[in-house]
Formats: sequence, C-alpha cells, structure tokens
Amino acid sequence: MSLLQTYRKPKVFGLVVVAALVVGALLGVLARQAHLSWLTTTLDTIGTIFANLLQVTVLPLVFTAIVLGIASLRGLGGARTAARLGGKTVLWFATTSFIAVLIGIAVGKIVNPGTGVSLRPNQSTVDKLASRDHGSWLDLVQNLVPSNVFAAFADGEILQVVVISLAVGLAAYALGDRAEPFVRFNRVVFDLVQKVLSWIIRLAPIGVLGLIGHAFATYGDQFARPLLSLIVAVYVGTLLVLFVVYPLLLRFVGKVSPVLFFRKAWTAIQFAFVSRSSGATLPLSRQTAVNLGVDPGYASFAVPLGTTTKMDGCAAVYPAVASIFIANLFGIHLGFGDYVLIVLVAVFGAIATAGVTGWFTMLTLTLSTLNLPPEVIATGIAVIYGIDPILDMMRTATNVTGQIAIPTWIARTENLLDDEILHSQTAPPLLEAEPEREPVNA
Repeated sequence: MSLLQTYRKPKVFGLVVVAALVVGALLGVLARQAHLSWLTTTLDTIGTIFANLLQVTVLPLVFTAIVLGIASLRGLGGARTAARLGGKTVLWFATTSFIAVLIGIAVGKIVNPGTGVSLRPNQSTVDKLASRDHGSWLDLVQNLVPSNVFAAFADGEILQVVVISLAVGLAAYALGDRAEPFVRFNRVVFDLVQKVLSWIIRLAPIGVLGLIGHAFATYGDQFARPLLSLIVAVYVGTLLVLFVVYPLLLRFVGKVSPVLFFRKAWTAIQFAFVSRSSGATLPLSRQTAVNLGVDPGYASFAVPLGTTTKMDGCAAVYPAVASIFIANLFGIHLGFGDYVLIVLVAVFGAIATAGVTGWFTMLTLTLSTLNLPPEVIATGIAVIYGIDPILDMMRTATNVTGQIAIPTWIARTENLLDDEILHSQTAPPLLEAEPEREPVNA
C-alpha cells in the first residue's frame, strides 16, 4: 500500500490532523514567547492560503448543489411531495434551532460567563469591528435580492447567491426535460469542484497547523485565562446539542443508531472542525447523508439548504452564550423579555448566518435586537474576537452535524431512507472513493 493510500485512510488522516493541531499550537506559543515574527508570518500565510482555497469552492458549490437539489426533487413524487419535503425540512430546522438556543441560554445562565472579567480590547480592533456592517432585519431583507447577478458572485454575497440558486433551481424544476442540458452542466461543474476540493482536503493538516499556530501566536494566553468561562460555556452548549439532542432525535425519530451515524459522519464533522467552513464541507456532508441511506435527490436538496441556513452552533448556542457574556461584562441585566428575543432571533434569523462570516452577523443581529448600545456591541465583540477561531471550530462542527442529521431523520419519516445502504460499509467521502453519480431527474 502506497504512502498516499495510507494517508487517505480515515483513522490515519484523523490522527495527522490532530497532530497538526497540537504542533500548530506549540509553534504558535513558541512564536509568541520567543518573539519570532517570521514564524508568526509563516503560520499566518499558510493558514490564509488554506482558507482562501476553501473559500474559492464555496460559491460554485452552493449554487450548483442547490440547483441540482431542487431539480432532483422532480423524481421524488411531483410538486406536492417537493413542497411537503421542503416544508418539513424548514420546520425541523426551526425546531432544532429552538432547542439549541434554549440550551445556550441555560448553559449561559449556569456558567454565567463574563462575571468578574475585566478586559480592555485593542482600540484598533474595536474601531475595525465597529466599521463593519452589522446585522439588522432591514439589511437582511434589502440584501436578499442582488442588483446584479454577476456582482453577487464577484463580491462573495452568499445569501444573494442562495436566492439566485433557489430561483434558478425552481425554474429548472418547472421546465423539466427542457432544462436537462443545463442541469447536466451543473452536475459536471459540481463534480469538478468536488474533485478540486478533495485535493484541498488532503492539505487540511498543513492548513490547520497554520490557522491554529497563527491564532496562538497572535492571542496567546487569552485562550485559557480571562475568557475561559466563555469557551467552556460555548463548548458545553454545542456538545450538548451535538451528542445529546441530535442522537436522541436520530434514535427516536429517525430510528437510526447514533453510533452508526457518527461513524459514517465523522470525516465530515472532523473536516468541519478544522476548516471552520460549512460551505467547504458541503460535498462531504451531502455524500455522508447519501452514505447514511438518504435518497440522493432529497440529500441534494436538504443538505445544501442546511449549509446556508441551518447553523445551530453559530445561530443558536453561540449568540445566546455570547450575549450573556457581553451583558455580564458590562453589568447589563437581561430580563425574561430579552431571552425571548434571543430565542426569536435564533429561530427566525438563522438565514442571516449564511456564509463564512455568519457568526458576526448573527451575534450583532442578536445584540442589536436586545437594544444594547453600539459601543457596547463593538467593544464586546472585540473582546471575543481574539478567541473566535477556537469557538468557531466547535460551532462549525455542530452546524455540519445538524445539516447531516436532520435530513437523515426526515428521510426516515418520508420513507426515503435505504436501510441496506445505512447498514453497509461505505468509504469516507472524498477521501477513499469518488462521490456517487446518480441521475438528477429520475
């Protein structure tokens, strides 16, 4: 067996990624303690290149996946069935967001992060974050429709790309056979981007070494001292969703063994953790759902939709915990009505988290809804900003798990889950096997 084949084995690949995580952290600490600016710059360059490589794949993946997903619903029973599947998917997205935000609030109240903490962030960071576009309901509505289709792609406006994708996908669905050449073209593009991403995935150990190393070199002991309570609260909340809520729903709604689910989904969850990008993990997430027995047509619709709108880590647990942290940091009392607002934003505002910067949009949207002063919002986020890479890893892993798990148990309730495939041995997505190539219009 060649070295490359050994490296691509899930267990070996996973160990290499973990080793890179540890080595990166040690190099970061060394760079900070020894004031090695060249090492900090090198780590930053490595991490930035890896993140950029992932980012390049996100927009074409989202567009083609959503178009193919909607078009593929034609083979699942017609317009009425498609509408029912879409409605049930969105309803479960909202339901699990509701559960996740309640867990976030409960953990936040128990841990009470930010109490007794006194931190003054760098003023340049406060100014930088204050100048960014903050989330608001009006901005969300206004930014849904692009003024220029090509500009939406060029500017990386993923929420607008999602809207365009939905419109094009619905048009392809309505045209049926006449749109088949266009659908086939999207399938080819999707497969091409998947192939490129499979190469990028193999660089994950190098990328995570740079990302983690630069984070430790830049922020040092901020990871483990004054903001420890926030880190603990976010991790506890997301882990409860990841390993309690999802397994219970898989067991009792989907009739799927949680152990079997995590065994097949672990590669995607692990990649989401190190890449911090639901969009870049999309091909792995979709293929994992298919490997779990979900009908490929439904998986092609539900997983891409979830990738852009279903984020229990970024949109539910994290805003709840972070809002409590910032309120405690500034001695602001949150009443019952404030917690109701946090819940409402988590359930109805998840679409605002679309994209790799979704955590910022969702958190500022939540804080603005609570009517906190702008200077409090900017300063509070500046305090958190330093440890965001560590928080984002767990948030993204939770997001991706939900994006795979929810279509799995919905497929069971709609008789779209193949138990033979579910219980069969399947190769990890994009590591050892090519993705399956089912016809889009059955």
